Amino acid sequence: MSFKEYDVVIVGGGAAGMMAAAQASASGIKVALVEKNSQLGRKILLTGKGRCNLTNSRPWDEFKEHVHPDSGFLRSAFMSFSNTDTVAFFNKIGLPTVCERGQRVFPLSGRSQDVRNVLECYIENRDNVDIYVESEVVSVLSSPKGHFVVEIMALAGKISMIQIVTQSVIVATGGLSYPATGSTGDGYRFASSFGHSIVPTRPSLTALVPYNYNFMLSGLTLRNVSLSLIVDGGVVQSEFGELTFTGGGIEGALGFRVSRRAVKALDEGKKVEVLIDLKPAVTEAELKSRVEREYSPNIKLQRFLERFLPVQAVKPFMDANPSLTFQSLPVRLKNWRMQIKSYVDFKRAVVTSGGVDLREVSRKTMESKLVPGLYFAGEVLDLDADTGGYNLQIAFSTGAAAAKAVAVRAISQ
Repeated sequence: MSFKEYDVVIVGGGAAGMMAAAQASASGIKVALVEKNSQLGRKILLTGKGRCNLTNSRPWDEFKEHVHPDSGFLRSAFMSFSNTDTVAFFNKIGLPTVCERGQRVFPLSGRSQDVRNVLECYIENRDNVDIYVESEVVSVLSSPKGHFVVEIMALAGKISMIQIVTQSVIVATGGLSYPATGSTGDGYRFASSFGHSIVPTRPSLTALVPYNYNFMLSGLTLRNVSLSLIVDGGVVQSEFGELTFTGGGIEGALGFRVSRRAVKALDEGKKVEVLIDLKPAVTEAELKSRVEREYSPNIKLQRFLERFLPVQAVKPFMDANPSLTFQSLPVRLKNWRMQIKSYVDFKRAVVTSGGVDLREVSRKTMESKLVPGLYFAGEVLDLDADTGGYNLQIAFSTGAAAAKAVAVRAISQ
C-alpha cells in the first residue's frame, strides 16, 4: 500500500467534483480528484440530449423557482458562483457558449463532450492536481488528530491500494440516476458513516407511465400545451410548454417538471393523473364555435380531428375517448386525462431527489455541521431542480463553494 498527502480529496469526478477541483486548484492547494470510471464527467456527456445545457441564465429571483426542495439553501453558493460566473469561467478556459430559448446556455459547438473536455483539460494542466481514474474510494475515516484517512482501490491493471491523509474531503459522488455512469449511491454511504441523515431518494425528471399506455404516441411532441398534475382529485401543479411521448411514457419539459411531485405521490399510494389541455390558448366556447363553423355532415370525425391535432395523435386520442362526438370535441380537447400507473426508475431518471439532509450542511460553505472538514457538493445533497440547465448550475455552485471553503481551511492551518 502506498501513502500520500493532499490538502483535499474530492470523491467523484462529475460536474460538481470537476468544478471543485478547478476552483480549489486555483488557490494553490494540493488536490486529489478520485473517479471510479475510466474518464471524468461521463454524466456530463448525457446532459441536454448530448448537447450539455450547462446552465440557465435567469436571474436568481426566477432561477430559484426551479430549485427543490429548498432554494434558499442554494442562494449563498449561487451568489458566490452564479450562472454568469459559470459562463464566464467556461468562456475563459476556451469554451464559447450560446444562450437559446428558455435562457438555456449551451456550448456553441452543440457538443457535450466539449464541455467535459475543456474542463478536464483545465484540471489536468494544473500542477497541484492529481487525477485518479479507475480508482474507487473504499473508505473515508476521520482521525482524532483532525484529518481524514481515505483508502482508494486502484482498479486499472493490477489492483492496488492507496492511502491518503488529507485535511478535507469533498463528497461529490452524484446520486442514483443513470447508474451506468457510476452514480450508485456511494456518497450516501460515506455520509451515513459520519452520522448524516439521508432524505429518502427518488427518481426525478423521469418518465411517467400511464395505465394502458398507447405506444402509438411514442416519438410525438406536442408544443404549446398545458399539463396539470392531479393528486387524489386535486390539481397540485400546472405547466405550459412542450410535452413528449417516448417508449418510456410521458416525458419532455412538461412531463419532467411534474415528475418530482408525481413520483412522490405514487410512492405514497395516492391516485395520480395528468390532464392535457391541447388548446390552452382558446376557451371551450371558442373551440365550440370553430367546430360548428367547420363541421360538415360529409366529413368523418377522425379526418376532422386532423385539423386540431397532429396526425400521430388522432388515433390514440380517439381510443382514449371512445364516446367522442363532434359535440363533445371542444371539452375533450381541453381535458385529455391519463391516470398514471408508475414511473421509470433511476436507470433513466435525469436526477435524484433526496440525499444528504440540508439541515446538516452549511449553506455557505457546504461543510458538514457534524464533521469539520467534510463537505458535500452536487447531486449527493437533497437538492435538485427542473430541467433547463438548473441542475448543472447547482453542481457548479456547490462545488465551487466547497472548494473555496476548503482552500481557506487549508491555508489557515
